[in-house]
Amino acid sequence: MSETRTADALIGLGGNLGDVPAAFDRAVAMLCQGNAVRLVKRSSNYRTPPWGMEDQPAFVNAVIEVAARLGPRDLLGRMREVESRCGRDRALERRWGPRTLDLDLLAYNDVTLATAELTLPHPRLFERAFVLVPLAEIAPDRVIAGVRVREALARVDAAGIEKLP
Repeated sequence: MSETRTADALIGLGGNLGDVPAAFDRAVAMLCQGNAVRLVKRSSNYRTPPWGMEDQPAFVNAVIEVAARLGPRDLLGRMREVESRCGRDRALERRWGPRTLDLDLLAYNDVTLATAELTLPHPRLFERAFVLVPLAEIAPDRVIAGVRVREALARVDAAGIEKLP
């Protein structure tokens, strides 16, 4: 019997409609049902200014680290299923607009991938303080694409981001 390998994956969580912290709790629980995905670490929740489209409510963001027995595409598929089960319909949304829940696969081991449905590491990871602040809380020394998370955070403007109780 062969042993199933696990991968270390980082997932960003975001939302700005409804009870976002409750949506995060529900999404993490659904994502980790069964033995294919196990929660390793979870950051605090952070209130963050809107990004991309500024005329909307503030977001809540967090990052989780998981041990996954799924490949990156299967993990992404599971994440999309969780979003859908939590009420998200991507077809009805504006890009960077309001949403109840957004799950982004930020990194998967040291995999570099560029396909129509998935780019790893996440293509805008190092531009987004709303991802880097919670990521630095749980993995400041993690190196992604040759860049240490704490160093990436030092290069972006984190103004307006506040840790929630």
